[in-house]
Amino acid sequence: MANEHSPLLVHGVYSMMGDAEDSRGVSAVTGEGSPKSNPRKLNTFFGVMVPTILSMFSIVLFLRTGFVVGQAGLLHGLLMLFVAYFIISLTILSICAISTNGAVEGGGAYFMISRSLGPEFGGSIGLMFYLAKVCACGVYVLGLVEAILDVFGKDPGSAVSQGLHVLPQGYWYTVLYSSVVLLLCLVVCLVGAHIYAKASFIILVVVTVSLISIIISPLIISPQRFNITHTYDNNHSVTVNPSYTGFNGTTLKNNLGPRYSLDYSTNTMMSFATVFAVMFTSCTGIMAGANMSGELKDPSESIPKGTIIAVSYTFTVYLLLFLLLSSTCDRLLLINDYAVFQRVNVWPPLVTIGVYCASLSAAMCSMIGASRILHALALDKLFGLPLAPAAVTSSSGNPWVSVLYTWGLVQCTLFAGQLNVIAGIVTVFYLLAYAAVDLACLALEWASAPNFRPTFQFFSWHTCLLGIVSCVVMMFVINPVYSSASIVLLLLLLLILHYRSPTSSWGYISQALIFHQVRKYLLMLDSRKDHVKFWRPQVLLMVANPRSSCQLICFVNQLKKGGLFVLGHVQIGDLDMLPSDPVQPQYNFWLSLVDKLGVKAFVDLTLSPSVRQGTQHLLRITGLGGMKPNTLVLGFYDNCYPEDYFLQDPVFCEGDRGEGDNFGVDLPSLQAHFPLVRHAESPRTLQPEEYVSIILDAIKMGKNVCLARYFFQLPPDSKGVTCIRGNDSVDTIDVWPTNLLSPDSASYADVCSLFLLQMACVLNMASRWRRARLRIFVCVESESGDQGWLAKEEQFRELLGKLRIRASIKIVAWDNVARMFREQSSERQKVSEDFLCAVNALLKEHSSTAAVRFLYLPHPPSSSEQSQQYLTQLDALTRDLGPALLIHGVTPVTCTEL
Repeated sequence: MANEHSPLLVHGVYSMMGDAEDSRGVSAVTGEGSPKSNPRKLNTFFGVMVPTILSMFSIVLFLRTGFVVGQAGLLHGLLMLFVAYFIISLTILSICAISTNGAVEGGGAYFMISRSLGPEFGGSIGLMFYLAKVCACGVYVLGLVEAILDVFGKDPGSAVSQGLHVLPQGYWYTVLYSSVVLLLCLVVCLVGAHIYAKASFIILVVVTVSLISIIISPLIISPQRFNITHTYDNNHSVTVNPSYTGFNGTTLKNNLGPRYSLDYSTNTMMSFATVFAVMFTSCTGIMAGANMSGELKDPSESIPKGTIIAVSYTFTVYLLLFLLLSSTCDRLLLINDYAVFQRVNVWPPLVTIGVYCASLSAAMCSMIGASRILHALALDKLFGLPLAPAAVTSSSGNPWVSVLYTWGLVQCTLFAGQLNVIAGIVTVFYLLAYAAVDLACLALEWASAPNFRPTFQFFSWHTCLLGIVSCVVMMFVINPVYSSASIVLLLLLLLILHYRSPTSSWGYISQALIFHQVRKYLLMLDSRKDHVKFWRPQVLLMVANPRSSCQLICFVNQLKKGGLFVLGHVQIGDLDMLPSDPVQPQYNFWLSLVDKLGVKAFVDLTLSPSVRQGTQHLLRITGLGGMKPNTLVLGFYDNCYPEDYFLQDPVFCEGDRGEGDNFGVDLPSLQAHFPLVRHAESPRTLQPEEYVSIILDAIKMGKNVCLARYFFQLPPDSKGVTCIRGNDSVDTIDVWPTNLLSPDSASYADVCSLFLLQMACVLNMASRWRRARLRIFVCVESESGDQGWLAKEEQFRELLGKLRIRASIKIVAWDNVARMFREQSSERQKVSEDFLCAVNALLKEHSSTAAVRFLYLPHPPSSSEQSQQYLTQLDALTRDLGPALLIHGVTPVTCTEL
């Protein structure tokens, strides 16, 4: 527990005290408060608005707006526009909420998702978003090359160059030109993002001037007709004669409805889904500002404000252009010429310059944003060695290795050769990333975490949920194959990260959600509604030292049958005499032990002046609501010196001793924390009277009691007990459901006997004991003349049938043992040594080969003076017997009704 002088914020970019370090170990502020090589220089306008506007305009604004209106018509086009902006508006609300809930570091959307959902979701979604940015960069580069070839490309049907049309065309030429453009982007990104940031405003001015020229051109340009020729792969040409009509009611009417046809660049039939996929690439820039979070002065303020203003501006522009095109250009012109804005502009070179600037800007923005995401992934070490080099930066802080990674992947996407080919992939990846952002915000909202209090309030779980559903639905509408493949890839990344179990101090949203739901269900779990039909063991196992108890811990884990399993430990001490609670720092070691053993158990530790008082505390307060222990398990009290389990199991002897788990506990620390097992010179901390009193206390409190002896003989297996011992031999579980120390009071239908049968049956249902055979030993006096034991045996078989217990019944004649009991001293609770040896010999004779034995535990004496005698009897009864569980049940646990 932190003391009152520790910093209020130990993780994050800024500390309340001004001297904290961020989660990656990079100092944010010097002790004097002055920036220390602080790369955060961009404000809202230059850092968020400009890159977001340029990314959303990109290539679609100039080269695909006419295509969308021509194929889909004005009504379908507006529907696509409203649906796209509706989806991204819901996501923007989530982005604003998350980004205003704390300091945002480099990595943008990845940082927000990972710090909200934890490393597994954050890493997998971050990598998917990185791939989306890579594909988007490829789209922008291919779009730029398409615009260049539209002006400078040689006519495929002509053998000679005419005017400016000097560049040869073809698939490999397109790849070559794209690679050259990408190389230019690489150079800019290697120099640093600040160059792009400085140039972006000039680019925005150029794009804005181009837009103004597009809007005023219909007022100046008179109607005209054009000749457009397209040459297809089979070397045939098609010539069309579209017209530009200027503002015309008939043109608008003809352009209202959809008319999906062949796309002349890909020669494929268009549909609502394919056109929407192309159009949605204009909406994939909403996180361009968020991805620059590492360069923003105040990300929490700039990201919401800048993103909302930029999106509102771009929506207005697209709406205006849709109306403008549908009113002035006939459908043939829109379908057959991507560069319609250049063809009908008052000065076409202005639009050409705007196309080049917007495309190049969007490509560089995507490459910079992608490299920042990859750099953040590498710094967080989620994917280990493959991404480790991407963490390298230059002296100025530019992640040049991650830029090279990104350049290589974008180069691969350029082999698609056509913008429309990879537009669907880009859209699906972005929709998945948007759904993840909505999911992050939804999870934070549903978890009701007190620290989730964003300053942006215009969102709710309804908007988050609607955003997730909208994104997923549109993914499958656009392309079911790409969508399914992307989700499968996401799940694979999740499994890889879950298997790697990366260390993080970000917090896990899953823990907050589990807590929230568990609290609700615990309130619904009403102990007053318990019924014997649904009884299951809920065990509190008291552990003095795990070094000598690991086999027993693993065994009880098999015995719990989906019930509560708690490891309890009492540390002797008085809090009044100590400066701080010594128990709290121990929990991590015990929890790491549970992880090593692979058992499903909770840990509960307490500080008490005595073991007896500590056990009473744990029996009373362990658990919550209807989930409280009903069975106490103790190790046996004898004079044997325990063996050190840590020296037997390879899990504790071998492995990587240098690395700790996610919570800083490595193997040497774990071994050093638990003391060595007791040896001959070590005094016992627990006296016989106190041990028996613990048993008596538990019975008084209505708890069942189990005493476990010789479980160290079970084979070491940190993941549970192996019940098959080799070859074709099958283990047996032996049950002796009678009080062997009191033959005259033998009964097979009392509460304790039935509890014994139930516990043995539960163990037999466990996966590792399912092949074991259950044997029940019925002790009878066969020499009696009334043959009453035959009727007793038949009654017992009938009882097992009603209880649905599959077991073989073994009849054991114990006439000599019963005779010795009657001949011994009549003193209360006093049995002779010879009788105890005879009972022990009887058990060895019939159960020597059993894997584990369930024995009846007699009620302990109420007088502390008889405690030693009671333990001596139990010791003699089970001496050299092998793993045995002595059980005293006080709870009815069996039911014959349906």
